[in-house]
Amino acid sequence: MKQLSVRHLLGIKDLTETDISLILETAGHFKEVINRPIKKVPSLRDITIANIFFENSTRTRLSFELAQKRLSADTLNFTAASSSVKKGETLLDTVNNILAMKVDMIVMRHASAGAPHFLSKHIDAQIVNAGDGTHEHPTQALLDAFTIQQKLGDLAGKRIAIIGDILHSRVALSNIFCLKKMGAEVMVCGPATLIPRHISELGVIVEHSVQKALAWCDVANVLRIQLERQQIQYFPSLREYNLYFGINKAMLERLPKPITIMHPGPINRGVELDSSVADSSHSVILEQVENGVAVRMAVMYLLANRN
Repeated sequence: MKQLSVRHLLGIKDLTETDISLILETAGHFKEVINRPIKKVPSLRDITIANIFFENSTRTRLSFELAQKRLSADTLNFTAASSSVKKGETLLDTVNNILAMKVDMIVMRHASAGAPHFLSKHIDAQIVNAGDGTHEHPTQALLDAFTIQQKLGDLAGKRIAIIGDILHSRVALSNIFCLKKMGAEVMVCGPATLIPRHISELGVIVEHSVQKALAWCDVANVLRIQLERQQIQYFPSLREYNLYFGINKAMLERLPKPITIMHPGPINRGVELDSSVADSSHSVILEQVENGVAVRMAVMYLLANRN
C-alpha cells in the first residue's frame, strides 16, 4: 500500500505532490463509500481520536467527527470553552491528560500559529491540524483541490483566483501551497490592505480588480472577511467592500465563459457573495462540504495506516 511521507498533517507545506495525489485518490474511494446505503467501513476500528478545538468551529469539527464515525474510530470531543484551559491549564498539560486516556490521533484547532507543530515535537500521538491561527488549514485546501478536480479534472494548468481577505486567511495560504504543487496557476485578489506585502514571492499573481480576476480564472475561491481577526479597520465599511469586491450575478453574466464559485464558509451573504451567486449553478459550495468528509476520512486513514 502507498504511504504518506509525513507522520502528521501539520500543513500543506510539508506534503509532496505525491502525498497530495494519494490523499485525493483515497478521498475518491471514500466518497463512493459515503454515498452507499451503508456508509461505514471498519478501517479505524481500533483507533481512538481526540478532537481538540481551542477555537469555535462548526463545519470543520462536524466534518471531522462524521469522518471518524464513518471510519468506525472511537472519538473524544474537547472544547476549550468548557475545559480546565479556562482555569489556566497549559496546552501541553491539557493534551498530556487526554493522551493518558490512550489516544492515538489528535485533530486540533488553535488560535496560535504553530501550535500543532509545537505539540508534534512533544507528544507521541499523530496530529492533524484543523487550523492554526492565520497560518494553515490543510484539510480545507485538500478538499478544495478535490472539489476542483471532481469538477474540472486535472488541476495542472487550471487558473484559480482566491478573492477576499488574504491577509488573515489560513485557507488562502494552504490553498496556494496545494494548488501550486499540483501545477495550477494562482491569483490573489482583494483590497491592497488585505493582501500580504510579499505574497507574490509564493509565485502568485496579485490583482485588485475583481472583474479582471473573474475574467482570468476557471475557479473563484471566495473568502470571508474575518472581522474577528482584524485589530484595525482595513476598509471603510462592509457596504463599500461589497460595492468594490463583492460578487453578484450580473458580474458572472458578463464573463466570456462560465466559472466555478467556491467558498470555505461561513458565507457573509451580501458582503463577499450575493445569494444569487452562492445559490446559483456556478456554485459548488455544498459539494465542498460533502467532499470535506471524504477528504478527512482519507487523511486520517492514511496517517493511521502509516503506523
